[in-house]
Amino acid sequence: MSIFKAYDIRGIYQETIDENIIYKIGRAYVLKFKPKKVTVGRDARISSPSLFKALVKGITDQGCDVVDIGVVTTPMMYFSVWNYGYKGGLMVSASHNPPEYNGVKMVRKEAVPIGGDTGIYEIEEMIEKLPELAQNKGKIEKLNVNEDYIKHSLGYLGIKLNKFKIVIDTANAVGGPAASDFFKKLGCNFIHLFPELDGNFPNHEANPLKEENMEDLKSAVIKNKADIGIAFDGDADRCGFVDEKGQIVQSDLIIALVAKTILEKEPGKKILYDVRCSRVVGDIIKENKGIPGRCKVGHSLVKAQMKEEGAKFAGELSSHFYLEDEHYSEAPFFVILKILEMMTKENKTLSELIVPLRKYSQSGEINSKIEDKDGKMKELAQKFSNGKISWLDGITIDFDDWWFNVRPSNTEPYLRLNVEANTKELMEEKKELVLFIIQS
Repeated sequence: MSIFKAYDIRGIYQETIDENIIYKIGRAYVLKFKPKKVTVGRDARISSPSLFKALVKGITDQGCDVVDIGVVTTPMMYFSVWNYGYKGGLMVSASHNPPEYNGVKMVRKEAVPIGGDTGIYEIEEMIEKLPELAQNKGKIEKLNVNEDYIKHSLGYLGIKLNKFKIVIDTANAVGGPAASDFFKKLGCNFIHLFPELDGNFPNHEANPLKEENMEDLKSAVIKNKADIGIAFDGDADRCGFVDEKGQIVQSDLIIALVAKTILEKEPGKKILYDVRCSRVVGDIIKENKGIPGRCKVGHSLVKAQMKEEGAKFAGELSSHFYLEDEHYSEAPFFVILKILEMMTKENKTLSELIVPLRKYSQSGEINSKIEDKDGKMKELAQKFSNGKISWLDGITIDFDDWWFNVRPSNTEPYLRLNVEANTKELMEEKKELVLFIIQS
């Protein structure tokens, strides 16, 4: 499997990715985009300091200056690029992956993401045959972005909040220091699970999408009678929520709540949500005089579509939330503030806010191993030709009382199915029908 993915570069340290490859990636990045000065940050993984050093050497050997922003979250790296006007940025991180993984996320000026078709695949080719080193090496300087980033994030607070009790779980990952500073300055009563940085992730993986990784948070919310629980992933560009009853709140419902708060002040704005999200997101956007739009899955694709269509906000089922004011980058603290504001203004618990949004029954994502993914999706289009068909990301087919999306994996021979219907019985019936066709 190539380490050069559609959205970033990622692999297993010392097996598929190492200092030599990272060094070459640094050189190729400079040759491809020709920046004069870039910011470089890293997460808290065990391999990150060594890979960071190799990446910086590659960049400076090719004549580009580096601003070392140290151990930061990925949103902080994005902020360092667009806030200070640098011409690019790189982050040593493997996001939510287990500790043996590492990689690089890359952006151009204004934090525009670099994806497979906008530079990653070309860099993959370039590292095979790099030219001579630059005659003049780049210089290295240091910059602490933490204080500016926290101050900027708190600027999204629009009202005085109730005195909530909040549990946060940063899973020994890089989000710990920033989240601690943020909630201290917010003045909340918060309980911090696993704040110590430990790249081995000794308590659980830093991935809130896996329910087993949310068990500690759920228990702590109930034990401490907290109002809300919030979990961050390995580079803190995603955040997952637990209500006061210790129940996980699905991210598409969070998108719907945040959309409502945005549209109260800015009606008419466009808000995007990925092809896997519930119909209720579109319902809420329309009810609040906004313009709903579906988008593809994947941060570089979402950000590009937001910019092209002038969207104010976007979200994915994977707990990525994007904001125009952040130059279309992930904005976890903004989302947290908007949820707390809604709980304050409506004087409701998170579970009470969510109840009206649970209108439909969802299957969750189901993976099927299929070799001919394109052929199978064409077969589905033929079988369900009486529905409204979209090929935006995989195939989505809509009917009045149910819909489904089937997407191919970018890296594995899998098709990923999501089904939603007006009732649980109908959802189960249609799920079995579509699965039978996929797997037959």
